[in-house]
Amino acid sequence: MLIQADLHTHTVASTHAFSTVTENCARAKELGVKCLAMTDHGMAMPDSPHIWHFANLRVIPRKILGVTVLKGVEANIIDYEGGLDLPKKELDKLEWVVASYHRYYFENFEIPDPKTVTDGYLKLFESGRADLVGHPTTKNFPADWHRLVGAAKDAGVLLELNESSVRDGKSPKENVLAMLSECKRQGAPIAVNTDSHFWGTIAETPISEKILDEIGFPRELVANSDWGLLRERILKKRPELDI
Repeated sequence: MLIQADLHTHTVASTHAFSTVTENCARAKELGVKCLAMTDHGMAMPDSPHIWHFANLRVIPRKILGVTVLKGVEANIIDYEGGLDLPKKELDKLEWVVASYHRYYFENFEIPDPKTVTDGYLKLFESGRADLVGHPTTKNFPADWHRLVGAAKDAGVLLELNESSVRDGKSPKENVLAMLSECKRQGAPIAVNTDSHFWGTIAETPISEKILDEIGFPRELVANSDWGLLRERILKKRPELDI
């Protein structure tokens, strides 16, 4: 497996997903994956969990079937000012925050210009609340890769190569190659994730792996390819975690 941790996964708490956290962890164990981030959608998504879901994540064991579980969210970036759809009180309790643009939250949506999108990301980074940018290569939210990659590296935020987004055509290959090329040039780490909505896709990243091989992307820049190094990265930001 390319990755030892899948840092963007969904459960039945987001009702357009179809597996439980235990089912996801069972698949991870079968594959030898060490860690899963449980990142159900923030509350702006129409079928998102109630806020009590995030308030009560403490009842989830640290390990399920031997797989470390990070208790988190895929928070929705709801404007171009870096705003997220969870209250600060709940965000501060979470162990892993994926922050993603989705078109559904913008009335009369039109594809914005790269400067607007990138400015929004940079304002988000200033808040310190994001660990990972979800599917930044989507065609609906074009970015200025030079600025975004540099800012993400400086802020300690990972940019994501999202297997689902590439597979489903939401992230054109030219966007993916542009992001990866700039990350390679600047030495900025990424995370390769599945955005899994069913246990059978946990940690399966064949399309992403092929693209990385095509451009000779350094494996040491794939932050979740080594659980030990990723664990150190997480603990540097959240030393209180028992992972």
